[in-house]
Amino acid sequence: MLEHIQVLLADDHTLFRRGIRTMLEQMDGIDVVGEAADGEEAVSQARELVPDAILMDIKMPGISGIEATQRILKENPHIGVVLVTI
Repeated sequence: MLEHIQVLLADDHTLFRRGIRTMLEQMDGIDVVGEAADGEEAVSQARELVPDAILMDIKMPGISGIEATQRILKENPHIGVVLVTI
């Protein structure tokens, strides 16, 4: 039985998040559980939702995706993070 993977999307571009969400929601076994528009929100959402994976933009307002990733992994080292940039 395929286990569902819970994904958090973190990117400051709303259209990019919507597009990725639409694509991922069409795939079996992937549930988009939340979205974040900046690094602080990504840290907060990761703490609250504890997703299996995060698709994280490197450059966002406030703290960067790199710093947000470091904070998230310090608290939850089992979360997988994929860093992306345009």
